[in-house]
Amino acid sequence: MGLRFFHLPKHKQFNMPYRFYDPDKERMQEREDRIRQELELEKSGESGGYHANIKGQFRSATHKRSRTIDEARRNMNRRLLYIIIILAILFYLLLK
Repeated sequence: MGLRFFHLPKHKQFNMPYRFYDPDKERMQEREDRIRQELELEKSGESGGYHANIKGQFRSATHKRSRTIDEARRNMNRRLLYIIIILAILFYLLLK
């Protein structure tokens, strides 16, 4: 039965390994893997197609939708302008 009067808990250490992201290295690795797969298909005599990564597809899809977003923004600005004009006319008529 030991009494510890001066017990201080040890501090907790935070240890997180460093992670580096190199997009060029990733693209190169994907290209090498794709080439290896194509070479393996040629050796086996099978014909297979290349399927693109989905990263670029998301950007192209959002680019197509940006037209509708721009149209909605223009309509909103137009409505705001109409409301400001109507309020200005009402304010002018009330002060007159």
